[in-house]
Formats: sequence, structure tokens, C-alpha cells
Amino acid sequence: MKLEDNTILVTGGGSGIGRGLAEAFHQRGNKVIIAGRRKALLDEVVAANPGMEAIELDVADSVSIQAAAQTLIARYPTLNVLVNNAGIMPFDNAAGQIDAATSRRLVETNLLGPILLTSALIEHLKRQPNATIIYNTSILAYLPLALSAVYSATKAALHSYALSQRFMLRDTNVIVQEIAPPWVDTNLIGKSGDPRAMPVDAFIYETMQGLATDVPEVVVEAVRPLRANPGPGEHALINAFNADLIANPPI
Repeated sequence: MKLEDNTILVTGGGSGIGRGLAEAFHQRGNKVIIAGRRKALLDEVVAANPGMEAIELDVADSVSIQAAAQTLIARYPTLNVLVNNAGIMPFDNAAGQIDAATSRRLVETNLLGPILLTSALIEHLKRQPNATIIYNTSILAYLPLALSAVYSATKAALHSYALSQRFMLRDTNVIVQEIAPPWVDTNLIGKSGDPRAMPVDAFIYETMQGLATDVPEVVVEAVRPLRANPGPGEHALINAFNADLIANPPI
């Protein structure tokens, strides 16, 4: 995608990767709108980045999605980039009882939310000269974290959806790109400074370089081998990855 002269919506833009992407796009002169549930965080980011704007949105609520989409189309007729970034990451135990309410909220936020928001904006995006849909999935789409099994499954499902949508939009002016982050040191699971987590600034820098191309998937160099994991030998790597994290939990 081109990194300048866009009107960009970033969901979950009040913190973490979403804020990092929003600020990186803003610094390049794009019109950036951030969206999220927590108004205080949105206000803080907007105050720190004059010219950026915000809209309240709960991607787990279909009514909120429709209302926000109508407002966005009316207020920002040149909106041409959608960054589906908002997500939550509760832990669970796939060997025991799974909490229904928590899992439902996770699926609604991480999977249905991006699908329905994109659906609400897709015809508008098609009318733009050039448009991009970005999905923020996770390296856990390919190498699931057993301690967060439902989260990992939602990211794998979103990756699958992006593949289908990219094909369906192949003859339009809309491209679909996917970001598959590694463990990034954000508040998604509690910012800790663990040396195994990639610093946000480093992740954003490398990711923006990838987004500047037309590659369908943007994966930082450090985790390219993990992206190549699915296949006949994937079980051994998944088992070793999870055994190591259990033996050496995040600090």
C-alpha cells in the first residue's frame, strides 16, 4: 500500500500496536481516525497527536459497528484504509472448562468484529481510487499458544478469512494485507519488559516497511521461521514452543 495521502481508520488505536500504527501513519501526513471503547485513552492519543481524530466503537457490538460505519462514511468521504487491530487476549485452559461468556466476547471481538466492520465499510472502500484492508492477526495463528487456545483459534480463523476476502477482491481496487505480530511488549497481556517480547517501536518500524509493499502478509524477520511452521512437522514445534513457555513463563 502507499503510506501517504490516505484517510485511515485504526481500531484499537488507543494503546499498544494500534496506537503505534496510528502514530506512524499520522507522522507520514495521513488523516488518521482511531477507534475504541475507552474514550479516555482515545482522548490521550488525540491530544498527543494534533490533527488525529477519534470515534468510540465497540467491535464486539454489531449496533456500535453499524452506527460507527455510518458516521465514518458521512464524516470522512475519502476513507480508504481500514486497519482491523482491536483485540483481546484472555487466557484459558483447553484441558478444562472454558468460560462461555469470555470465549463469546473473544470471538465477537477478535473475529466477528473485524469481519462485520469490514463488511459495513466494504462498498465505500470499493468506491475509492485505491483502498486497503489490514487485518492484525498473530504469529499464534500458525503456532498456537496452548494457554490461550481460543485466542489463537480466532487469529487462525481471521487469517483464513483474509485469504478468502483477498481472493474475492482480486478484481477490485481494494487490496488485503495481514500483519502477523510476534510477542510484542504491549498491555495486551501486561507490558513487562520481558526480553523475549519485541519492543513496540521496533515492531512498528519493521511493519511499516512491510506495509509499504504489496505483500499479502507482513511478518517481522525474527518470526519468519514460525510463519513457515504449518505442515507435517508442525506438532513438534508447537509442543516445544508451549513446553518452553510453561517452563519459562513471562516475567
